[in-house]
Amino acid sequence: MTVRADAPRFLFVGDSMTVGRAGDFTWRHRMWQHLEATLGEGGYAIVGPRTGLYDPEADAPVSTAYADPSFPAPARRHLAGWGEGWLHMAPVIEEAVTRSGADVLLVSLGLIDLGFYTDSDQTAVNARAFISAARAANPRVRLVLLPVIPNVRAESDAPFADSCARFNALLAEAVADLDTPASPLLLAAHPSGYDIHTDTYDGTHPGPSGEHKLAATFAETMHRAWSLGGPYAPELVPELAL
Repeated sequence: MTVRADAPRFLFVGDSMTVGRAGDFTWRHRMWQHLEATLGEGGYAIVGPRTGLYDPEADAPVSTAYADPSFPAPARRHLAGWGEGWLHMAPVIEEAVTRSGADVLLVSLGLIDLGFYTDSDQTAVNARAFISAARAANPRVRLVLLPVIPNVRAESDAPFADSCARFNALLAEAVADLDTPASPLLLAAHPSGYDIHTDTYDGTHPGPSGEHKLAATFAETMHRAWSLGGPYAPELVPELAL
């Protein structure tokens, strides 16, 4: 497939919710379907240095066992990792953008940082460093940032729930502070109707309905703000069309 020179080049950046594990469709797959339906062949590219899913047995991102075996290899590209967060992605995003030519970053990070690595303030510092590094590679890069979706731990761990809420407030501040006409930033909304008890398989990682809702919030955010793509089609989201 020949991609038009002016076509957007999407890079998915995320943690375990984005990379997925062996047997998953992933929300990246749902977004690929959406881009195919709205931008068409040659109207976009999906880029990135990785393609694999996390394999629990190998404890490594070496699986190619996507739930849809027809998911094309070029569309499987990403920069996501099981157990990786802003802390890990900030040092590598400049090279990833440079090498891939990415100009639209769809980013879902933070839960793993707050759960294991950094407090909300340091996580926000790392998010700002990530944005700066992405812009060093491409001064006109566009970013859509998803706030942290508190997982099942937040239901019984009040300090963790507070940390998620504080980081989300700090992320909103960063978007407001750093947004520019040349390199716009968008803060995506919490996915509509997202319920960790029905849209995930373990209280954290999205199942099929959750994958659709994650893709939908990115798609709708880009469409409303930038007229990029189109609305997330109800026929591709049976869980939302009920």
